[in-house]
Amino acid sequence: MTPASDAHSALELKTLGHRIRHYRVQKGLTLDELGAAVGVAGSQLSLIENGKREPKLSLLQSIAVATGTSVQDLIAGGPPNRRAALELELERAQSSPVFRQLGIPPVKVSKSISDETLESILGLHHELQRREREAIATPEEARRANTELRLRMRERHNYLPDIEKLAEKQLAAAGHTGGALSHRTVSIMAEQLGFELIYVNDLPSATRSITDLENGRIYLPPASIPGGHGLRSMALQAMAHRLLGHKPPTDYADFLQQRLEINYYASCCLVPETAAVAYLEQAKKDRNLAVEDLRDAFGVTHEAAAMRMTNLMTTHFDMRLHFLRVGAEGHIERVYENDGLPLPEDVTGSIEGQVVCRKFSARDAFDQQNRTTEHYQYTDTPAGTFWCSTQTGSRSDGDFSITVGVPFDDARWWRGRETQNRQTSTCPDESCCRRAPGELADRWRGKAWPSARVHTHIFTPLPRGTFPGVDDSTVFEFLERHAG
Repeated sequence: MTPASDAHSALELKTLGHRIRHYRVQKGLTLDELGAAVGVAGSQLSLIENGKREPKLSLLQSIAVATGTSVQDLIAGGPPNRRAALELELERAQSSPVFRQLGIPPVKVSKSISDETLESILGLHHELQRREREAIATPEEARRANTELRLRMRERHNYLPDIEKLAEKQLAAAGHTGGALSHRTVSIMAEQLGFELIYVNDLPSATRSITDLENGRIYLPPASIPGGHGLRSMALQAMAHRLLGHKPPTDYADFLQQRLEINYYASCCLVPETAAVAYLEQAKKDRNLAVEDLRDAFGVTHEAAAMRMTNLMTTHFDMRLHFLRVGAEGHIERVYENDGLPLPEDVTGSIEGQVVCRKFSARDAFDQQNRTTEHYQYTDTPAGTFWCSTQTGSRSDGDFSITVGVPFDDARWWRGRETQNRQTSTCPDESCCRRAPGELADRWRGKAWPSARVHTHIFTPLPRGTFPGVDDSTVFEFLERHAG
């Protein structure tokens, strides 16, 4: 018998015990009096009424006769009264995995505990269950939360003025005056918040950094890892939690919001608004806007520079644009658009994970021989013509592309506007790139049987926990190792 069926049987016995007690009390009999009538000791009846012993059918028949009921009355139906229902519901709640993992001893119900007290305790259990359900977002709920966040940010032009101001204030306090943000300045910013940056080799694999609030330490991966952009960003993100007054996230939507805010703060520090806007103003005046120039001027990654443009271009230059990070197989990994570029989406409104049109620059760039320079392209779509600049790159799990684009009329401000590369996309019409040409389909229909690669991530549950995917025990063990 499984643990679940064991628990179910135990509750059935307890319900039976409550019904026997109810009819015994209704008849005005004590345990000993009923025991004498049915030929067993009162103590044996007590075990039965408490659900700790299962009575034989012959005994049930004797109890039914003695209490003026029937065996059917004793074994059928639910709890006999409100009190019994409360006790059984509490028994069920205290046997749940959610409660047991707290390590709190269960409440032992006695006659001295009032119905109101039981109701209050059950209310706490219900809230515990509710929070647990919210903490474990389904993939559909996670996609909806992500979509809602993306739409809110689109309404704000992907621009958060309060965080922009906070970043400029912290940079000024640390003495940063311009150029690429140095690791030394990031360390000073941490010190001003009461933190020391420590680089270690044994961070838990599910974490990017760990902040020791008690001892004022921010633990980061080794400083010797290739490139320095990530380390500066990770340190700034860790500081942002403190500066923005974040509390442990209450649900997945809150977690996503916090992640967006710390990423935004780090971007504001690495590419400060005042300096970046001045740089972009000059580039626009010269009709020479380019992601790669902003990247090199501030010493950040191509993706960071591209995303920073989404924060600043609409608010400061009234220029709508789109950003895409796309994997080599065409799946959209990260997206922002406020220029009307037609993008695929599922029934929840989610764009991430969808396959972008093959005619888009984001995919066409993978076929270019020279992938060290930006690939420029005009794309005619049902929503109009868009100009795009795409840069490709590689990582441990495959290639990816970073695209920034604008509607046709704004292409005149960007380097690469003279390109003769042009594609026509009619997506979401499947004849555009999802359906094989007629002759080819006729030639091979029914004659091909590909062995599909299973994407194992579709079987993986959404990470749970206060900080999704992070095991508290590994974090606490790490902190204990380094606490000395």
